[in-house]
Amino acid sequence: MADTATAPAQAGAGPAPVAEAAGISKRFGATVALRDARITITAGESHALVGRNGAGKSTLVSILTGLQPPDTGVLRFSGAPAPAFGDIDAWRSRVACVYQRSTIIQDLTVAENLFLNRQSDGVLRPIRWRELKRRAGELLGEYGVDVDPAARARNLSVEQRQFIEIARALSFGARFIILDEPTAKLDARGISRLFDKLRDLQRQGVAFLFISHHLQEVYDLCTTVTVYRDAAHILTAPVAGLGHQSLVEAMTGESAATAIPVAAHSAPARDGSAELLAVEGLTLDDACRDLSLSVRAGEVVGLAGAAASGNVRVGEAVAGLHPARQGTITVGGRRVRTGSVPSALKAGVGLVPEDRHIQGLVNDRSVAENATLTVTDQLGPFGTVLPARTRSFARRMIRDLDIKTPGAATPVSALSGGNQQKVVVARALATDPRVLVAIRPTNGVDVKSKEFLLGRIRQIADAGKAALIVSDELDDLKACDRVVVMFHGRTVAEFGRGWKDEQLVAAMEGVGATSAASDTEAHGR
Repeated sequence: MADTATAPAQAGAGPAPVAEAAGISKRFGATVALRDARITITAGESHALVGRNGAGKSTLVSILTGLQPPDTGVLRFSGAPAPAFGDIDAWRSRVACVYQRSTIIQDLTVAENLFLNRQSDGVLRPIRWRELKRRAGELLGEYGVDVDPAARARNLSVEQRQFIEIARALSFGARFIILDEPTAKLDARGISRLFDKLRDLQRQGVAFLFISHHLQEVYDLCTTVTVYRDAAHILTAPVAGLGHQSLVEAMTGESAATAIPVAAHSAPARDGSAELLAVEGLTLDDACRDLSLSVRAGEVVGLAGAAASGNVRVGEAVAGLHPARQGTITVGGRRVRTGSVPSALKAGVGLVPEDRHIQGLVNDRSVAENATLTVTDQLGPFGTVLPARTRSFARRMIRDLDIKTPGAATPVSALSGGNQQKVVVARALATDPRVLVAIRPTNGVDVKSKEFLLGRIRQIADAGKAALIVSDELDDLKACDRVVVMFHGRTVAEFGRGWKDEQLVAAMEGVGATSAASDTEAHGR
C-alpha cells in the first residue's frame, strides 16, 4: 500500500489543511515517544489515527493541542504556524479535544459548562443568567444539539455530554476537533447518533481526528486512516482502499502470511485440574452480557479486550468491586457475593488493580503499611496492629518480590514505578489467594520489572493456584496459557498458546469477530 502522506502543503495547491504536522519528534528522558512523525487533516475530513498502546498517539494529541511542545518538527493550522506554547486562548481557537474521560462539570448546568469562565462580558460585570441561557440555546441550536441549556450536566447521558463538549469546542472558533475514544461508553444507538452528528458537522466544514481501538468504526466513519507503530508514522491511506487485514498488519508489523490459522488455537486440555474460578452468565450493566469463563488450577488465563470491551469491569467484578445484574461467580466451588470485596477476599481472590496510583497505593504511607493492608487481621490480636509483626511480614514480601527499597518504613511514593507495582502485587499475594486477578499488571513498568512480575504470576499458577490477567498488552497476554477475547461486552474468541499478534489484535479490534466467536463455541469455554 503506497503511503499517501505528504510534506506540508505548498502554496497554490488548494486550501491549506486545518492541521498538519511534519518531522515531529518527542523524547521523555530515554524514552522516544515520537520519531519523525507526521499527519495531515483537511477541512471537513474525518481522519482516523490508530495504533497499539505505546504507538505514540497520545503524545501526538498532546502536541496537537498545545499541552506539550515538540522537540523537533513543524506544526501548522490552516497554513499558519501553531500558536506559542502556553497561549491557551489561541490554541482553543484552532483545536479542541474531546477525551474519553469527560471534562464536563456535573454540578453545573449545560449553559454554565458551555461558557465556563466566559459567563459575563467583562471581569467586573455580573452574570446575566437569562442572557447566558439564551446564548447557550443559540449555540446548541446552531449545531443541532437538542439539550435544555438549564439542565444539570449530571442528568445528561454520556452521549449528550459529548455533544456539549463538541459544541463548547466549536464556540471558541475551532474547526478541528480530536475525538479520543468517543464511543468507549456508548451503546450501539448512541454510537449511531454520534456518527450522524459528526457527519452533519463535517458538512459544515469541521474536521475530526478520530482515535479508536474499534477498527470497524474507522471504516464506518472515516475517509482516511493514519497508522502509528513504535513511535513512528507507518502509513496514511484512504480507508476505502485498505482492507481490514492490511490495517491490522500495519498496526502490528506482522504479516498475515506467517500467522497460524485460528483453528490451530485450541485451549490446552486441563480436565484433570480443579476449576478454581467459574463465571457463569455474568451481566454487569452495559459492561458485559451473559459472559461465562473458567480458570483451572495451574492455569494463567488472559481476558483481553480494548477500551469499552468490558474486560476490566469483569476482572473487577470477580474481585468484588461491582454487583452483577445476573449470573454467578464461584471460587473453588464457593459462590462469591457479587459487589462485596470482603466476600471475594474470604473466598480467596487477590486483586492487582488497574491503576496503582488511584486504586493501589496510599502514597504517604510506608511500603510495609501498603503491603499489609489486606492482612491487618494477621498483624496482632483482637484487631490490633503490632509494628514489629507488620515489619516482619513486610520484610518477607520485600524479599520474595525483590522490591528495591531502603527499608520497610520507606514511603511507597519514593519507589520507582516498577517497585511500586511490586508492592501492589505483594499486597494482593499477602492473603495467599487461590485466584489472582491482575489487571494490566505491567502497566508503566520497565522491561526487567515486567518480566519479573509476569514470572511471579506464573509461579502462582505453577503452585496449584489460578491467575486471570486482564489486559490489552500483548506482552501480558503472551504469558497466558490461553486468552479469551472480549469485544463490546461479549466473548468473541479464544486462543491457546502460539497465537500471533495480528490474530489477537484483530479479535480485540472487532475485525472478524463473528468467525472468531464461532471458533470459540467450537472449542468450548
